[in-house]
Amino acid sequence: MFIYQPIIKSLQHGRLITNLGICYTNITYTMEKGAVFPLFYLPSIEYFSKILKHKDNLILENAENFQKQSYRNRATIHSPNGPLDLIVPLIRGSKNHTLLKDVRISYDFNWQRLHWMSLETSYRSSAYFEYYEDDMHIFYQKKWDFLFDYNKDLLRLLIRLLKVNITYGYTNSFEKTYTDLHDYREIIHPKRPSETNFKPYFQVFQERNGFLPNLSIVDLIFNQGPQSIQYL
Repeated sequence: MFIYQPIIKSLQHGRLITNLGICYTNITYTMEKGAVFPLFYLPSIEYFSKILKHKDNLILENAENFQKQSYRNRATIHSPNGPLDLIVPLIRGSKNHTLLKDVRISYDFNWQRLHWMSLETSYRSSAYFEYYEDDMHIFYQKKWDFLFDYNKDLLRLLIRLLKVNITYGYTNSFEKTYTDLHDYREIIHPKRPSETNFKPYFQVFQERNGFLPNLSIVDLIFNQGPQSIQYL
Protein backbone atom coordinates (compact mmCIF):
# COMPACT_ATOMS: atom_id res chain seq x y z
CA MET A 1 0.00 0.00 0.00
CA PHE A 2 1.32 3.44 -0.94
CA ILE A 3 1.27 5.97 1.89
CA TYR A 4 1.65 9.63 0.99
CA GLN A 5 4.30 11.19 3.17
CA PRO A 6 3.89 14.93 3.91
CA ILE A 7 6.98 17.05 3.31
CA ILE A 8 7.94 19.03 6.40
CA LYS A 9 8.73 22.61 5.49
CA SER A 10 9.14 24.20 8.93
CA LEU A 11 8.10 24.06 12.58
CA GLN A 12 6.71 27.25 14.10
CA HIS A 13 5.52 27.38 17.73
CA GLY A 14 4.12 23.86 17.64
CA ARG A 15 2.68 24.24 14.15
CA LEU A 16 4.09 21.75 11.66
CA ILE A 17 4.14 23.39 8.22
CA THR A 18 3.93 20.77 5.46
CA ASN A 19 2.98 20.62 1.82
CA LEU A 20 -0.42 19.39 2.97
CA GLY A 21 -1.10 22.39 5.17
CA ILE A 22 -0.68 23.23 8.86
CA CYS A 23 -0.73 20.54 11.52
CA TYR A 24 -0.50 21.12 15.26
CA THR A 25 1.90 18.93 17.17
CA ASN A 26 3.55 18.55 20.56
CA ILE A 27 6.57 16.80 19.05
CA THR A 28 9.87 18.52 19.79
CA TYR A 29 12.26 18.77 16.82
CA THR A 30 15.95 19.31 17.51
CA MET A 31 17.69 21.58 15.03
CA GLU A 32 21.41 21.11 14.36
CA LYS A 33 23.30 23.61 16.48
CA GLY A 34 24.97 26.26 14.34
CA ALA A 35 28.57 27.45 14.54
CA VAL A 36 30.65 30.59 14.29
CA PHE A 37 34.00 30.49 12.48
CA PRO A 38 36.79 32.99 11.82
CA LEU A 39 38.03 33.73 8.31
CA PHE A 40 41.44 32.17 7.59
CA TYR A 41 43.97 32.36 4.79
CA LEU A 42 43.89 29.06 2.84
CA PRO A 43 42.20 27.32 5.81
CA SER A 44 43.20 23.93 7.10
CA ILE A 45 41.59 20.57 6.42
CA GLU A 46 40.23 20.58 9.97
CA TYR A 47 38.56 23.95 9.30
CA PHE A 48 36.66 22.57 6.33
CA SER A 49 35.74 19.31 8.06
CA LYS A 50 34.17 21.34 10.87
CA ILE A 51 32.43 23.72 8.47
CA LEU A 52 30.80 20.83 6.64
CA LYS A 53 29.24 19.64 9.88
CA HIS A 54 27.48 23.01 10.18
CA LYS A 55 27.03 23.83 6.51
CA ASP A 56 23.33 24.64 6.91
CA ASN A 57 23.77 26.98 9.87
CA LEU A 58 27.12 28.70 9.58
CA ILE A 59 28.18 32.18 10.70
CA LEU A 60 31.49 33.86 9.85
CA GLU A 61 32.98 36.29 12.36
CA ASN A 62 32.81 39.82 10.98
CA ALA A 63 33.49 41.93 14.05
CA GLU A 64 36.44 40.40 15.89
CA ASN A 65 39.80 42.02 16.53
CA PHE A 66 42.79 40.77 14.59
CA GLN A 67 44.77 38.03 16.33
CA LYS A 68 48.48 37.74 15.68
CA GLN A 69 50.16 34.37 15.15
CA SER A 70 46.88 32.81 14.05
CA TYR A 71 45.66 31.28 10.80
CA ARG A 72 43.98 34.54 9.86
CA ASN A 73 47.02 35.46 7.78
CA ARG A 74 48.98 32.20 7.56
CA ALA A 75 48.68 28.70 6.17
CA THR A 76 50.88 25.60 6.11
CA ILE A 77 51.64 23.56 2.99
CA HIS A 78 53.78 20.49 2.25
CA SER A 79 56.99 21.68 0.58
CA PRO A 80 59.88 19.48 -0.63
CA ASN A 81 61.57 20.17 2.72
CA GLY A 82 58.54 19.56 4.91
CA PRO A 83 55.95 21.91 6.42
CA LEU A 84 56.16 25.47 5.09
CA ASP A 85 54.26 28.44 6.50
CA LEU A 86 52.92 31.00 4.04
CA ILE A 87 52.31 34.31 5.81
CA VAL A 88 50.42 37.26 4.35
CA PRO A 89 52.27 40.42 5.45
CA LEU A 90 50.20 43.20 6.97
CA ILE A 91 50.65 46.94 7.13
CA ARG A 92 52.30 47.96 10.38
CA GLY A 93 49.86 48.95 13.06
CA SER A 94 47.70 45.86 12.62
CA LYS A 95 47.61 44.87 16.27
CA ASN A 96 45.36 42.72 18.39
CA HIS A 97 43.00 45.61 19.12
CA THR A 98 42.49 46.36 15.41
CA LEU A 99 39.28 45.09 13.85
CA LEU A 100 40.08 42.30 11.43
CA LYS A 101 37.98 43.88 8.69
CA ASP A 102 40.18 47.01 8.98
CA VAL A 103 43.50 45.16 8.66
CA ARG A 104 45.26 46.01 5.40
CA ILE A 105 47.58 43.77 3.42
CA SER A 106 51.11 45.02 2.83
CA TYR A 107 52.69 44.92 -0.62
CA ASP A 108 56.09 46.30 0.37
CA PHE A 109 57.58 43.16 -1.13
CA ASN A 110 56.10 40.76 -3.67
CA TRP A 111 54.82 38.13 -1.25
CA GLN A 112 52.23 36.99 -3.80
CA ARG A 113 54.95 35.89 -6.18
CA LEU A 114 56.76 34.15 -3.32
CA HIS A 115 53.62 32.31 -2.22
CA TRP A 116 52.76 31.27 -5.75
CA MET A 117 56.29 30.01 -6.40
CA SER A 118 56.06 28.00 -3.15
CA LEU A 119 52.74 26.51 -4.24
CA GLU A 120 54.16 25.64 -7.65
CA THR A 121 57.29 24.06 -6.17
CA SER A 122 55.19 22.04 -3.74
CA TYR A 123 52.34 20.96 -6.01
CA ARG A 124 53.26 21.35 -9.68
CA SER A 125 53.78 17.58 -9.91
CA SER A 126 50.57 16.74 -8.02
CA ALA A 127 47.69 15.13 -9.88
CA TYR A 128 45.37 18.16 -9.94
CA PHE A 129 47.51 21.30 -9.73
CA GLU A 130 47.03 22.16 -13.41
CA TYR A 131 43.30 21.51 -13.12
CA TYR A 132 42.90 24.22 -10.46
CA GLU A 133 45.84 26.43 -11.37
CA ASP A 134 43.97 29.19 -13.22
CA ASP A 135 41.39 29.60 -10.45
CA MET A 136 44.06 29.89 -7.78
CA HIS A 137 46.57 32.00 -9.65
CA ILE A 138 44.33 35.09 -9.72
CA PHE A 139 44.73 35.38 -5.94
CA TYR A 140 48.45 35.87 -6.48
CA GLN A 141 48.10 38.43 -9.24
CA LYS A 142 45.25 40.72 -8.24
CA LYS A 143 45.70 42.94 -5.16
CA TRP A 144 43.20 43.10 -2.33
CA ASP A 145 43.38 46.00 0.14
CA PHE A 146 41.93 44.23 3.17
CA LEU A 147 42.81 40.82 4.62
CA PHE A 148 39.16 40.12 5.46
CA ASP A 149 38.05 40.60 1.85
CA TYR A 150 40.94 38.50 0.56
CA ASN A 151 40.14 35.61 2.90
CA LYS A 152 36.42 35.91 2.15
CA ASP A 153 36.95 35.64 -1.61
CA LEU A 154 39.40 32.77 -1.16
CA LEU A 155 36.89 30.89 0.96
CA ARG A 156 34.23 31.35 -1.70
CA LEU A 157 36.60 29.90 -4.31
CA LEU A 158 37.61 26.93 -2.16
CA ILE A 159 33.98 26.07 -1.45
CA ARG A 160 33.32 26.13 -5.20
CA LEU A 161 36.34 23.92 -5.94
CA LEU A 162 35.15 21.40 -3.35
CA LYS A 163 31.69 21.48 -4.98
CA VAL A 164 29.78 21.72 -1.72
CA ASN A 165 26.66 23.70 -0.90
CA ILE A 166 27.31 25.83 2.17
CA THR A 167 25.00 28.56 3.44
CA TYR A 168 26.62 31.18 5.64
CA GLY A 169 26.12 34.66 7.03
CA TYR A 170 28.16 37.14 9.04
CA THR A 171 28.05 38.41 12.60
CA ASN A 172 26.75 41.94 13.14
CA SER A 173 28.64 42.55 16.37
CA PHE A 174 31.29 40.84 18.46
CA GLU A 175 30.21 38.40 21.15
CA LYS A 176 32.85 37.04 23.50
CA THR A 177 30.94 33.81 24.02
CA TYR A 178 27.97 32.08 22.41
CA THR A 179 25.57 29.80 24.25
CA ASP A 180 23.59 28.82 21.17
CA LEU A 181 26.48 28.24 18.74
CA HIS A 182 29.58 26.09 18.54
CA ASP A 183 32.46 28.57 18.70
CA TYR A 184 35.54 27.71 16.59
CA ARG A 185 37.21 31.14 16.71
CA GLU A 186 39.89 30.02 19.17
CA ILE A 187 39.83 26.24 18.72
CA ILE A 188 41.66 26.03 15.38
CA HIS A 189 45.03 27.66 16.10
CA PRO A 190 48.69 27.02 15.13
CA LYS A 191 49.66 26.64 18.79
CA ARG A 192 46.79 24.31 19.64
CA PRO A 193 47.28 20.76 18.30
CA SER A 194 44.20 19.30 16.68
CA GLU A 195 42.41 16.46 18.48
CA THR A 196 41.19 15.07 15.15
CA ASN A 197 42.74 11.85 13.87
CA PHE A 198 43.46 12.54 10.19
CA LYS A 199 43.65 9.51 7.95
CA PRO A 200 46.51 9.55 5.39
CA TYR A 201 46.07 10.40 1.73
CA PHE A 202 48.70 10.58 -1.00
CA GLN A 203 51.03 13.61 -0.80
CA VAL A 204 53.70 14.52 -3.36
CA PHE A 205 56.62 14.47 -0.93
CA GLN A 206 55.30 11.80 1.40
CA GLU A 207 58.17 9.39 0.75
CA ARG A 208 60.66 12.11 1.70
CA ASN A 209 58.87 13.74 4.66
CA GLY A 210 56.23 11.24 5.70
CA PHE A 211 52.53 12.06 5.79
CA LEU A 212 51.82 15.55 7.15
CA PRO A 213 48.28 15.87 8.56
CA ASN A 214 45.95 18.86 8.68
CA LEU A 215 47.70 21.13 6.21
CA SER A 216 45.99 23.83 4.18
CA ILE A 217 43.00 22.55 2.24
CA VAL A 218 44.95 23.22 -0.97
CA ASP A 219 47.20 20.26 -0.13
CA LEU A 220 44.17 18.00 -0.21
CA ILE A 221 42.64 19.65 -3.29
CA PHE A 222 45.83 19.53 -5.39
CA ASN A 223 46.49 15.90 -4.44
CA GLN A 224 42.96 14.47 -4.37
CA GLY A 225 41.01 16.75 -6.68
CA PRO A 226 37.27 15.97 -6.94
CA GLN A 227 37.67 13.20 -4.36
CA SER A 228 38.61 15.75 -1.68
CA ILE A 229 35.05 16.01 -0.41
CA GLN A 230 35.03 12.25 0.28
CA TYR A 231 38.03 12.69 2.58
CA LEU A 232 36.33 15.50 4.49
